[in-house]
Amino acid sequence: MNETILVTGATGNVGREVIRELVARRADVRAAVISDQGAQNLGADVPQAIFDFADQSTYPAAFEGVGKMFLMRPPQISDIDRFIKPAIDFAAANGVSQIVFLSLLGADKNKVVPHAKVEALLLDGPTPYTLLRCGFFMQNLSTTHAADIRERDDLFIPAGKGKTSFIDARDIGAAAAVTLTEPGHENTAYPLTGAAAYDYYEVAEMMTEVLGRPITYSDPSPPKFAYVMWRRGQPLGYVGVVTGIYVTTRLGMAGTITADLPRLLGRDATTLQRFLQDYAAVWQPGATAGTP
Repeated sequence: MNETILVTGATGNVGREVIRELVARRADVRAAVISDQGAQNLGADVPQAIFDFADQSTYPAAFEGVGKMFLMRPPQISDIDRFIKPAIDFAAANGVSQIVFLSLLGADKNKVVPHAKVEALLLDGPTPYTLLRCGFFMQNLSTTHAADIRERDDLFIPAGKGKTSFIDARDIGAAAAVTLTEPGHENTAYPLTGAAAYDYYEVAEMMTEVLGRPITYSDPSPPKFAYVMWRRGQPLGYVGVVTGIYVTTRLGMAGTITADLPRLLGRDATTLQRFLQDYAAVWQPGATAGTP
């Protein structure tokens, strides 16, 4: 019986945490990486395989001996039928017994986001699935938006006064590891959020207190945000997806709070205040985005 767990998106915010938790559970894990260079921060003791959704010649070696898969859609991929469906089909044809998919809170209702298309493929396919429908990552503040905070003391996010139930990627990694290593999570969807919801004015106030300097929230319009992101060199498809997701926040659709995360973990969710304290060094002048 195949036992290896293949983790896609292994070098990302969530993927790294999934691997960390699986290693702690002594699971047989394999990191799917797009290049050797991108995998340097995973540690020499984590087995790796080159895997590219766009290159089906990388599938056989990556999936050899794999029994379960953690699936994360790369942010730049919006054509699900072309790039994600072949990997799901390959997994089904090669004995994968469970796919745990990193989805989006509300993807079952918001059919515009790419996550909804992936969910539809999994629901219609033969492989047992687990859907982790997560709220906004706290780590978006330490990666995607870190430069604006570090260099301009500003949260440049088009979310209006909408509240967000932020979730720590470290908690998502722990939840994914539970569903991948413990029985009873097949064909189930978990909406995962933090324990509280905040608007970005409140986030700016918290960051001001933690960082010891004024942090503002400029609240650009969605068109202005999309234009600035595009001018900064972000791919147009990615800009569209990110802007669309923030529009849902603006409309008050991102503030839902659920109890699924503490039930899975047996502990409370990490608070936003704790995250800001843990990652404070990331927003200091001269720092680089990412982990502290």
